[in-house]
Amino acid sequence: MKIKKIKPVPKYLAKAILKLDKKMCKEQDGHTRFYSYLTKNDGELCKVTVAVRNKREKWYCKQCAIHGIHSKMCFVKDMAFTYIAGYTVGWHEEGLTSQAKWYEDGDWGCIEDRYFDVYAPVVNMKYLAKQDEYKYSAWELLRGDRIIQHLRLYEEFPQLEYVMKAGLDCFATSKQILRLIGKDKYFAKWLISNKQKFMHKFYYKDIVVKAYKTGQDLDALQADKELLLHYAHEEGYKWAKEKLPEDKQKKLVRYLHSKKIYSSSYQDYIRACIYLKLDLSEDKNAFPHDFTYWHDTRIDEYRTAKALAEEKAKKELLAKFKAVAEKYMPLQHSKADYMVVIAMSPSELSYEGQMLHHCVGSMGYDQKFMREESLIFFVRHKEEPDTPFVTVEYSPSKHKILQTHGMHNSTPDKQTMKYIQKTWLPFANKAVRQMAVA
Repeated sequence: MKIKKIKPVPKYLAKAILKLDKKMCKEQDGHTRFYSYLTKNDGELCKVTVAVRNKREKWYCKQCAIHGIHSKMCFVKDMAFTYIAGYTVGWHEEGLTSQAKWYEDGDWGCIEDRYFDVYAPVVNMKYLAKQDEYKYSAWELLRGDRIIQHLRLYEEFPQLEYVMKAGLDCFATSKQILRLIGKDKYFAKWLISNKQKFMHKFYYKDIVVKAYKTGQDLDALQADKELLLHYAHEEGYKWAKEKLPEDKQKKLVRYLHSKKIYSSSYQDYIRACIYLKLDLSEDKNAFPHDFTYWHDTRIDEYRTAKALAEEKAKKELLAKFKAVAEKYMPLQHSKADYMVVIAMSPSELSYEGQMLHHCVGSMGYDQKFMREESLIFFVRHKEEPDTPFVTVEYSPSKHKILQTHGMHNSTPDKQTMKYIQKTWLPFANKAVRQMAVA
């Protein structure tokens, strides 16, 4: 197939395309349509895609893509593809637009064969009757426009003719099926014996092969696969599937379907079982007979166990927080109208943050406090020792104040800042140094 061997659309084929276009597109509304015809280019069978369009009473026709049966590349001219607009053809050369599009240069270009094979009915399929190498390819039984792909398969798998003529065209594009037919004549007979099923229902090709090789019921295998695909798109099922041993996964599909269990409910159940450290390799745990009963039971056990664990963790946290607070109590200070006290618990941080509308009650300040990365002190007026006024974040390792905030993260007044910076900070740093020496 060569660019220099490309010939214009023959007049008789242009007439055939026009006739088919009027039949298929009765309202000639000016949008671009595609048709194709078969011919040879440098001795190679090709499918030429033709774009047609009309404006007022005039009808236009131009070649835009050529695919050869043995070529890895196809030829394209004045044509582009975008995911939004699909295939677009430029018509500047024909005088239908005032300016040429970016993809219009009037020259043929090359691109991979898999591109620009737009749907385009073939107007001269009978051309193949004159080609000895393809006259037994059952081309006359082909539905659609995928003639090049069909003939390529026929060259690789001559048994394609048998499949088409046997009325099993549902397998005409499956290399897996065609390959097995070529190796095993009994498989071909088995397909014929199940022909009525294949004509009235879609079956996955791997399921067809598995049913033949194992002797298992075709419909049962298909149902299993459909169930698997159905649940595979549900987040709850995918999560649970990851937590179960591999040999339990197919059983899970049947279990959920037979018990009419929502995958989200099963996910909650599995999460509870994992938390409770139950052995999911045992069917009694992974697939309880009375799911509703055991779901509710495990959820209750999970909530109880989690509450106890959280209570224990809370006590440990409070004890650790309090231990750090007591360690740095020597940094507390009182002078004139002010006093500085250290936070004694995470709840005090939360209260301070809520009352002053800043973030000391969140953002991990309690964790930094327990790691002694930074300490939180509350500045109060002596006459109102329980009323939040100013919050100070202090680093004992750096001997510096990291933050000082009042209501809504405001900067305290000059007098308060003078007390914090000139009086309390030197006192706190001295206390920290003394603690280090001790």
